[in-house]
Amino acid sequence: MNNNVRLAIAPIGWTNDDMPELGAENTFEQCISEMALAGFSGCEVGNKYPRDIALLKHKLSIRGLQICNAWLSTYFADGRRQQTIEQFIEHRDFLYELGAKVIGCSEQTSSIQSLHKPLFGLDKPVFNDKQWRLLAEGYNLLADIAAEKGMQVCLHHHMGTGVQTRDEIDRYLDEVNNNVYLLFDTGHAYYAEGSQQSMLEILQKHLARTIHVHLKDVRDNVVDEVKKQQLSFREGVVKGTFTVPGDGDIDFKPVFSMLNHAQYQGWMVVEAEQDPSQANPFDYALKGRQYIRNLTGL
Repeated sequence: MNNNVRLAIAPIGWTNDDMPELGAENTFEQCISEMALAGFSGCEVGNKYPRDIALLKHKLSIRGLQICNAWLSTYFADGRRQQTIEQFIEHRDFLYELGAKVIGCSEQTSSIQSLHKPLFGLDKPVFNDKQWRLLAEGYNLLADIAAEKGMQVCLHHHMGTGVQTRDEIDRYLDEVNNNVYLLFDTGHAYYAEGSQQSMLEILQKHLARTIHVHLKDVRDNVVDEVKKQQLSFREGVVKGTFTVPGDGDIDFKPVFSMLNHAQYQGWMVVEAEQDPSQANPFDYALKGRQYIRNLTGL
């Protein structure tokens, strides 16, 4: 891989933002210390991170870590434009002070990812034309607001949301301006489409618009269980849907090859939420880090 790629890891393996009971015993300092010890140079922001910028910068810098992104939920498709913009500006300014260049958002209108509903049932949100227009107008505005600080906006396609499937990702990128981008997530693309080939085709089609990458592996046997038992997204996470690269059923060699061939520049982030009581975060961080090093030289 080229020298313009940096490797980070998300804190969700240590403490889960959506399910705080997962990893409640793990402290912020344990999390970032183990990230650094495992060989990562960056991270995203979790629910135990202090909001005091000077303190957070200090804790990270002495461990050689850099903040690269943090999740923000948007609600444009249901008309909450002003609220979303206000929250985005506060979020943007926080990340800017920490040195991040990318702001990863997820459109959460009618999302079922946090609800006790079957992930592959009829409750998945499907946006109508008006909602797509509201979403596109909102993200176009966010991109302009981000540009005021020299930053860029990308949308994180996610299971249980209105931007989950291959067709929905295509429509999102068709609807927004060219200065609005994609956060490509290997795990969610594979999970949504059910195949390695479809996941790779999404990436290939949108390489030029991809400015942030989440590296997440998937266990096919757990996905089968989620479908057969009509489980929710969260129930799947607890059972082990996701894991670090090299530990599941995704072949990452062509993923890295595509990114390298396209001269991708930016962060790649290992983001593999599991139950920390069943999957020791440090052990899995090391496993994922070694796998990526072996494949890419990073």
